Amino acid sequence: MLRAAFTALVLMAGPAFSQTNPQTLADIRAELGSLSAAFNGLKAELVQTGAAGGALAGGSALQRMDAMEAELSRLTARAEEIELRLNRVVSDGTNRIGDLEFRLCEVTPGCDIATVGTTPLLGGDTGGGAAAPAQSPNAVVIEEPTGPVTGGVELAIGEQADFDRARAVLGQGDFRTAADLFATFTQSYPGSPLSQEAQFSRGEALVQLGETSNAARAYLESFSANPDGQFAAESLLKLGEALGVLGQTPEACVTLAEVGTRYPGSLAATQAQVAMQGYQCQ
Repeated sequence: MLRAAFTALVLMAGPAFSQTNPQTLADIRAELGSLSAAFNGLKAELVQTGAAGGALAGGSALQRMDAMEAELSRLTARAEEIELRLNRVVSDGTNRIGDLEFRLCEVTPGCDIATVGTTPLLGGDTGGGAAAPAQSPNAVVIEEPTGPVTGGVELAIGEQADFDRARAVLGQGDFRTAADLFATFTQSYPGSPLSQEAQFSRGEALVQLGETSNAARAYLESFSANPDGQFAAESLLKLGEALGVLGQTPEACVTLAEVGTRYPGSLAATQAQVAMQGYQCQ
């Protein structure tokens, strides 16, 4: 009967850990707490059963349960430690992005610092991969896969068509119209899985128009949309290069160094090293 009760406990806990939906560390910690409470109840039952049954072979069972309880406590502590570290990383990254937004506004003509607003948390709720833009015949070179990647997310009606239209205009070399179309796309479809590429492509168009400060903001938006996304490394690289062009050399060096730290071994990391040598970064 005791074996059946323990089996039931495991079966109750099992589905919580086998869900296909991703869980937060808080969810995992809560489940560990629930499992620990149920475990303690079963242990108390075992102790009572052992006391009623005299010197039954319950000692070894209690020892095993003590060991399992210790392991549950260790896992709970580990989950809390990881959650704390992740919160620190998110906070630090968000603060850095907010500082860059402030500095970019300072060097952007007509930008009102009061309108910069609060920087959303790094990695926020936007996600998904991004599609790759077509190459422009007028020196807009984007060496990425040609097919759009939405991570299986269903797009809104007209979303893909609007994105493809903006990308086609960029490929035709109409940079002003392309920049406007990509800006309209990001406003019309906030949180779109194509947002990162849209912001990146907008930055490419603005560079061709000589609007470096606005391009830097677009690259920053692209990186912030999904720091692990397909265009994240190149967005961070282009942001660092734009800061260098704007004369923000210390910030450019820090940003370019971050490319190698975040994306070691990537082509963007190699290009960032070359750019850092050009700016004589220490």
